[in-house]
Amino acid sequence: MSSKVASISPSPVAKAFKHIQWDPLSSLRLTPQETALLRMAETNPIEYTLGDARDATMYVRVLLKLLAEASVNVSGQVARITEECNENRAMDALDADPLGVVTHYAIAKLGEIISTLSSPWAAENGVSVGNVFYAGSECLLIEHWKALLRVISKGKGDSYAQRSAALSLAQILLAACPSQRGRPARGVKVATTSVRIPSYASAIEPLEALTAWIITQLKSSNAVTVGTTVPAMMTLMGATEGRQIFAASGGIKYLSRQLRQREKKQSPSPTASGPERKANSSVQQLYELAFCMWCLTYELNNFADVRADFAKDGIPVMALVELVSSAPREKVVRVALAALRNLATCSADVNPEPDAPRIDSKVFLGEMIACGLMKAIGLLRDRQFTDPDIVDDVESLHKLLADNFKEMTRWEVYQNEVETGQLQWGSTHTDAFFKENAKMMEGKDGDFKLVKILISLLSSKDEDIAAIACYDLGEFCRYYPNGRGIAKRLGAKDMAMSLIEHDNPELQRHALQCVSKMMVQNWEYVK
Repeated sequence: MSSKVASISPSPVAKAFKHIQWDPLSSLRLTPQETALLRMAETNPIEYTLGDARDATMYVRVLLKLLAEASVNVSGQVARITEECNENRAMDALDADPLGVVTHYAIAKLGEIISTLSSPWAAENGVSVGNVFYAGSECLLIEHWKALLRVISKGKGDSYAQRSAALSLAQILLAACPSQRGRPARGVKVATTSVRIPSYASAIEPLEALTAWIITQLKSSNAVTVGTTVPAMMTLMGATEGRQIFAASGGIKYLSRQLRQREKKQSPSPTASGPERKANSSVQQLYELAFCMWCLTYELNNFADVRADFAKDGIPVMALVELVSSAPREKVVRVALAALRNLATCSADVNPEPDAPRIDSKVFLGEMIACGLMKAIGLLRDRQFTDPDIVDDVESLHKLLADNFKEMTRWEVYQNEVETGQLQWGSTHTDAFFKENAKMMEGKDGDFKLVKILISLLSSKDEDIAAIACYDLGEFCRYYPNGRGIAKRLGAKDMAMSLIEHDNPELQRHALQCVSKMMVQNWEYVK
């Protein structure tokens, strides 16, 4: 996982920044000293302003104050500008919505400060994000951070402000995470001044608030809305604390759903420059979301709850397998394969959950087999990849899947297939299979869980899956004692009848046969 500091993209109204006049903006409530500090910072190199940690803290407090006062109008005219403005248009925006321009100015300056404080120059001069944004004898996060949260939460419509404020807050909070207190990068000289350690306790509540906002945005089907979260989310994934809080907040489920949603919207071969640019943007977002999923797999061996979230409903594994199967770009395949390999090798022996079902690599390998990963891996083995990591992951997964498949009974293969909802025609959807295994459909607790899942799959948008579910339910009715009565009681008959007039003739045929098997006692004579 890369430790490179993400940078904030330029504001669309950046060309207006140098024309801001502070004195007329009385609503900002700046003191003469604060106005002088802003002017001094504009006329000197950023390193001069940040050279002393106390002066730097004063400067960031002023910028955060600007943000707090100006962001009251964060959804004004500037919020609706998405393309870079030339100087004339930027000046028009400054005249029409000065507080919107000030909001962008403060966010841009904070991004520049964080970038500089994360550079080799800062390490050599004894200044850092930690000793500028965390103050006092206990090195607590400065209270002014709430201005960033306000922009994030209230700035609907201003994608630049939300995306950049979220990224800045994530970078500030990351500095307090204990896992980030490591050695400086190779070749970087560190000043010999005493090191002050930021208080992680003061960063926990802001981390939880930022994560809650990210997850709320991930529930959206809008790519732009989701895009506002991605830089901050990728930053948080760089620390084990960030990954833990994200997983504990239910983030794995929503991230998995986004991966499936974004993957289905890909344009495989755009020809015109417009659609091609849009497709490339979508692929980049798909890669970034998959990258976050891969980062989360590094917590599998540390927390039983994370393993449980990855196993829930089979959606995370399904999302990753679909990425590998569709192979949108090599870089997307690379991170998806790396994530699947971590799932395929994880252990429940470290930090086990005593009262919960054991979830380990065997569970995930079973899901991968049910989702058709073996076929996808077989196809990838025939491709030529320039990245040796992809080749290594493909060969490793091929062996792990083959070994696990040999150990699985045909019933276990079928059970995994149904539980993941990825039904595919094969030897487990035959007369002979149900004749042998119909009794197993009642389940360990006698709750007919698989029958209920099959009934729910009758409403699948995938017509092949709905057709296979019809077939399996019909065979259950034939071979399980009183299977017809059980299927009817659970609602299978009404669901299947609704498919008899379906446009797809194959699904129509299987639905009719399913209903007939529920109604007729001796089906073989009807055949």
